[in-house]
Amino acid sequence: MLSRQFVRENPETVRDAIDRKGVTGVDLDEILEIDEEWRELKARGDSLRHERNEVSSQIGELKQEGKEEEAQEAIERSQQLKAELQEVEDRADELEAELEERLLEIPNVPHESVPTGEDESDNVERYREGFDDLRVDPDEVTPHYDLGEDLDILDFERGAKVSGGGFQFVKGDGARLERALIDFFLDVHREQDYVEVMPPIPVNSASMRGTGQLPKFAEDAYRVEARQDDEYDDDDLWLLPTAEVPVTNMYRDEILLDDDLPLKHQAFSPNFRREAGEHGTETRGYVRVHQFNKVELVNFVRPDESYERLEGLLSEAEEVLQRLGLPYRVLDMCTGDMGFTQAKKYDIEVWAPGDDMDEGPDVGGRWLEVSSVSNFEDFQARRAGLRYRPERHESAEYLHTLNGSGVAVPRVMVAILEYYQNDDGTVTVPEALRPYMDGQEVIDGREPVGESAVGAGEKE
Repeated sequence: MLSRQFVRENPETVRDAIDRKGVTGVDLDEILEIDEEWRELKARGDSLRHERNEVSSQIGELKQEGKEEEAQEAIERSQQLKAELQEVEDRADELEAELEERLLEIPNVPHESVPTGEDESDNVERYREGFDDLRVDPDEVTPHYDLGEDLDILDFERGAKVSGGGFQFVKGDGARLERALIDFFLDVHREQDYVEVMPPIPVNSASMRGTGQLPKFAEDAYRVEARQDDEYDDDDLWLLPTAEVPVTNMYRDEILLDDDLPLKHQAFSPNFRREAGEHGTETRGYVRVHQFNKVELVNFVRPDESYERLEGLLSEAEEVLQRLGLPYRVLDMCTGDMGFTQAKKYDIEVWAPGDDMDEGPDVGGRWLEVSSVSNFEDFQARRAGLRYRPERHESAEYLHTLNGSGVAVPRVMVAILEYYQNDDGTVTVPEALRPYMDGQEVIDGREPVGESAVGAGEKE
């Protein structure tokens, strides 16, 4: 969140951020009025408290001097001041609570380098990697959802039967490939000095609020033991939408030391989201799902180092795609598509050649986002109370947080199944993953099971 002082002193900057990020439903003028009334009440309270202290000190003196009538008047005045002060403080507390809630509605201010735009069409492509010598012709590539069923490594129908649409079974060599990817990602990032943590899967509302998922994105998350539209408190639980939530909140309301920074954590977790969107080739299969695996990278840094670290974090996330030999591009996200909490964000999109999309590359195929690399500056730190002490004798300051996927597994799986497929319907295992699959070089699938396979002519 933004500090109330920043909002108070920079209303036009905040108003511009709200407009450029396309955030609706925020009445900044009303928030400023609440802040002004709160400050007036605080000043009035200080004045009443001072007057009451003076009157209270006079009571004893008046009694010692035998001025009982004046002393009684002072007592009555003290009681009046006490009642008035209580009324002022109660109202100030109400306004402060409302102000804190309303400040949560205000988005982060975009960094000056962020391009202005309304939606994804205004994002700026920084560069592409891996397109000089492509392995496949997109016109001859079988989409992953068909290939996955042919190899019997992806089963969307049974996943939907068990859990509903947006869930799936990953089977056989598909499951083995996914597990290999997870271990590979973790090993690469360990080489980059990331300390691995295994976070809890349910997270409380306070944690969701700390990283910005609440209150704005409550409808996208899975609640535990409650109706989706029920009121929630700090102790209510949610299935984590990303490991960013528990890892960032590990240090909530704590003070780190300067020597602790920069602090780099990575975490593998399953993630749960109520993904919205139109159905079609761009969402079909293992692309937009409600449960997916991901390795998340979270950084805690000194404020003056966060933008240098952002570039480093981008390179760290890219490295796994480079080692896998997958073509990809990096986008500088515009204000209208960068998100509520970020000050600056890059997206990494891998190339999947199996389906064409309107805004895909000239060679055909489509882009799949596999990582968003973001600098939040002190926006999350203020919400979560994340501070550090530059020197032992100095006051604590808010640190800066960054994160990025390192990376999302399903869409990398999609890219591998489509980019590394062969003419005979098999899939070549990228060299970087073979040590994690006991040297296996090719995924050739297995025969499906059950009477339905016989009926479909897939099995005699």
